[in-house]
Amino acid sequence: MNFTVAIDGPAAAGKGTISRAVAQRFGFAHLDTGALYRAVGVKAEGQGLDPAAAARSLTAEDLEREDLRTLEAGQAASRVAVIPEVRAALLDFQREFARRAGGAVLDGRDIGTVICPGAEVKLFVTASPEVRARRRWLELGGEAAPKPYEAVLAEVLERDDRDMNRADAPLKPAADALILDTSEMSVEAAVAAAVAAIEAALGPDR
Repeated sequence: MNFTVAIDGPAAAGKGTISRAVAQRFGFAHLDTGALYRAVGVKAEGQGLDPAAAARSLTAEDLEREDLRTLEAGQAASRVAVIPEVRAALLDFQREFARRAGGAVLDGRDIGTVICPGAEVKLFVTASPEVRARRRWLELGGEAAPKPYEAVLAEVLERDDRDMNRADAPLKPAADALILDTSEMSVEAAVAAAVAAIEAALGPDR
C-alpha cells in the first residue's frame, strides 16, 4: 500500500509530535524532513562547505548528530533551505520515501505543496508565534535557558519571515490541507484530529 501523509507547519507548532504519533498509530514510516535541512546546514557551516555540496554528500551519520535539535541548527536549516540547489538535491530522496510500501508520514514546510502534492492526507499544523516561542524557550530550560524568551521569540519571527517569504517553496498550507491550530489545543486533541483525518482517507476497510 502506498499512502502518504504530508504534515507541514512552522517551527514548534507541534507537527513533529503529531507526525510521530500518527506514524506509530498506523504503522507508517516517518521522515522529519527538517532534519535533512538541519543536517545540511550544520554540515555546510561547520565544515565550510558549499550548501549544495553538503546536500549532495549527506550521509546517514549526518542525520544522527546530537546537535540537530538546537536553535542554531534550526537557523542554519532555514538559511540553506532558501537555496534552490539544496532543495533539488533532497527532492528525490523525500519523494521516494513518501511512496514507500506500507505508508509514510513526512513532516516539513513544503511537503503538501511541493514534495507530495498528491498526498492522500495533508495537514498544516500551526500556532501563534508567541505560543511557539514559549514552547521552544521551555524546551531550552525556561528560566534556566541560555537566552531569554524575548530572544527566542525574535528568532521564531525571523525564521517565519524567511520560511514564508523565500522564493522557492515558501511555507504555506496546501489548498486542500486540514488546518490544525494548536495554540490552545492539547497534544491529545491535535493527534486525535490528525488520526480522524487519516482514518477518513483510508476508509472503513483499513
